[in-house]
Amino acid sequence: MFVTMLTVNVADAKAHLSEYLDRVEAGETLVICRRNVPIAELRPAVVAAREPRPIGLMKGQFEVSASFFEPLDDEILNLFDGRG
Repeated sequence: MFVTMLTVNVADAKAHLSEYLDRVEAGETLVICRRNVPIAELRPAVVAAREPRPIGLMKGQFEVSASFFEPLDDEILNLFDGRG
């Protein structure tokens, strides 16, 4: 596999960031230099493919009590608001 590597100085990277990000997204690697000395490398991110989680994995394994849905008292609400 052949990897394209582009080398640019910081000022050029700042001036054309969107263009360079498009190229990186397309698979290129960008080496950013300061005064022609490499300081960073920008590569496409490796994103793991994710499948949506199925609904109802724990169905029937626990029960939410009715008190869970009751309003919290003022003392607890004040703690959440940082007034406790």
